[in-house]
Amino acid sequence: MILSLILFPVAAAAAALAIPNNKIRPLLLPLSGTVHSAVTALLVMKPEYRVLNEWITLDPAGLLILLSVSLLYLPSSFYASGYLRYRGDRSNRVFVASFSSFLGLISLAVCSHHLGLMWVAIEGTTLVTAPLIYFNRSPRSIEATWKYLLVGSVGIALALLGTFFLAYSSLSGGSEATLDLALLVENAPGMSVPWLRSAFILLLVGYGTKMGLAPMHTWKPDAYGEAPGVVGALLAGGVTSGAFLALMRVYQIAGAAGQGAFASRLLVFMGLFSMATAGIFMINQRDFKRMLAYSSVEHMGILSLGAGIGGIALWGALLHVIMNAVTKGVLFLSAGNIHRAYRDKSTDSVQGAFRSIPLSASLFLAGFIAITGSPPFGPFVTEFTILNGAFTGGHFAAGVLFLLFLLVVFIGMGITVLKVVQGVPPRDVAEGGYRESLLTTAPVLFFMLLVIILGLYIPPFLRDMLDQAVLFLGNRL
Repeated sequence: MILSLILFPVAAAAAALAIPNNKIRPLLLPLSGTVHSAVTALLVMKPEYRVLNEWITLDPAGLLILLSVSLLYLPSSFYASGYLRYRGDRSNRVFVASFSSFLGLISLAVCSHHLGLMWVAIEGTTLVTAPLIYFNRSPRSIEATWKYLLVGSVGIALALLGTFFLAYSSLSGGSEATLDLALLVENAPGMSVPWLRSAFILLLVGYGTKMGLAPMHTWKPDAYGEAPGVVGALLAGGVTSGAFLALMRVYQIAGAAGQGAFASRLLVFMGLFSMATAGIFMINQRDFKRMLAYSSVEHMGILSLGAGIGGIALWGALLHVIMNAVTKGVLFLSAGNIHRAYRDKSTDSVQGAFRSIPLSASLFLAGFIAITGSPPFGPFVTEFTILNGAFTGGHFAAGVLFLLFLLVVFIGMGITVLKVVQGVPPRDVAEGGYRESLLTTAPVLFFMLLVIILGLYIPPFLRDMLDQAVLFLGNRL
């Protein structure tokens, strides 16, 4: 059952490379997304199907991230089909193959209980998403792609070195050298502390680069700014979620080894630093797609902060993975529609979106209100939970800074969003003939509906999944 999560999207990617018809190929994306979502739902309901072997196992934390990825991918796959209809000017063979391959590789990363296999899968997501960033084939997109590959490769190389350090810390402590997660957690109390701490720092930098934590975030503004909107959604809600899970695996080992306080301090610092960096670069940001990149940096900081505080804040951070994915779906897909209508990303030219494409503009504004933690939307619940965890856990300075940075982000992001949606659109846009289609608006509406529902009601099964994930990671509620 678990293998179908990995093999079916890869098979769909192979089929995309073989099918010669440019119009038929995109249909493979909703097909792979639907199958993946159906299998994910079955795994949520049937725990007995979650174990294949000691290397491929879906634990509570992995199941939660898998659900998040599946919720993001399915609507995005329908949107991608609609988007590719507008881009009939070029072949979509590589785009469809890469888009589908990503789903298989991120599923492998989520299900991996062997840290070496997990590393390979996450590196694979880097390789298959690079062609998606280059899809527009402009000088700036090729520059963004190379930056993404170079910075990401340095990060993932440091993660590999940290993985070796982790295995050696087990060997140095008198146990066998292994990368099996269960054995590492079991052997953690006897690990060499200096080697374990060095491993955690390297893995924090390595997987933090994939997440986009500051100051390792430098690839994000260019990649998100030049990639199609649907690719930005996949990067912001999919790649980053897989990297966050990888970091949580190491955090779990550090906690089992009695180094939880050391790991927590680093995570809290990186989280607050990322939020501060994002807030600074959002002020007077004219490129609305780059603004979304800095929003992603901010929310990776929120995840790191919640994980570092632990307890109920970790519960909020894990729920925030889902909230961030679906809300970023609203923002990136609606931003893609606006970019397509205006053929520009600067607020100097992009104005009056309410008049030119009212539905996408309204959803873009609603997405901004949601992602900045306003009620009654889902991110409000998660950010309030993290804030509650900070104050009840005695992290008063972190809680105050968290509120301050949220305010800065709200102001900076709000100025850019209001410039986009308000005003009078240029005449060439108003008369340009671009029309929103069902496939490029229905997925955005679906994401927005999820953001509202999860802000008002968290289903009991999801609460149980969150409780189990927090306990699995070695924290108490």
